[in-house]
Amino acid sequence: MRWCCLAISIVVAAALGAQTPAPMPAPVLVELFTSEGCSDCPPADRLLARLDGHAIVLSEHVDYWNSLGWKDPFSAALFSRRQETYCSELGAQQGPYTPQMVVDGEAQFVGSDAGRAADEIAKAARRPKADVKLTRTAAGLQVEIASAPASGDVWMVLADNRDESQVAAGENKGRRLEHIAVVRSLQKIGTVKRGGAFSHLAELPASAATQRVVVFVQQPGQGRVTGAAMWRADASPSGSQ
Repeated sequence: MRWCCLAISIVVAAALGAQTPAPMPAPVLVELFTSEGCSDCPPADRLLARLDGHAIVLSEHVDYWNSLGWKDPFSAALFSRRQETYCSELGAQQGPYTPQMVVDGEAQFVGSDAGRAADEIAKAARRPKADVKLTRTAAGLQVEIASAPASGDVWMVLADNRDESQVAAGENKGRRLEHIAVVRSLQKIGTVKRGGAFSHLAELPASAATQRVVVFVQQPGQGRVTGAAMWRADASPSGSQ
């Protein structure tokens, strides 16, 4: 229950704007679907930055705003499709929208809602998780998963630590926007069975030296996330340790 108590205390403090020491993040995956073309998104981007260090966060820029005045340089159709699947699976009747936050593949809500984010992260931290360990080697990233609570797909993400843009058109014209954990690639690297183990040496591009690498286990069909861990060059590996 160590992660549960930690998540409840520090994430609620983060949601309220308190300054707290940065602990190792809980193995809870927080995905934000956002766009530089959306004027409602900057508050959600700032919330995600506040949650960084308290959970494993990812910023996924959708591309369906690109025809409305500003082409988001970090956007990709892949993230729009991923969001569409979540909306279908989680019953978001309004369909894809920004900003949208998804916690552990199980809860979706408006991405700037700090109180809801705190509540959902605390709930997710209570659930059983696979033990995901990441080790950086000269050959790449060694991924070890043990005691998976459910069968699932194993995904690897490369994300920029920080990015920014000077927006020249659209709803955010004239604003300099800052982003955290901007996803640049998402790939499936294998599967794991319930109660089983997984071992894989993943090759990494040269860009990974300045990025964060996130590995997570997700039930098939983009279901619940049952384990997650992160490696980054400027910090120790984190996850369900």
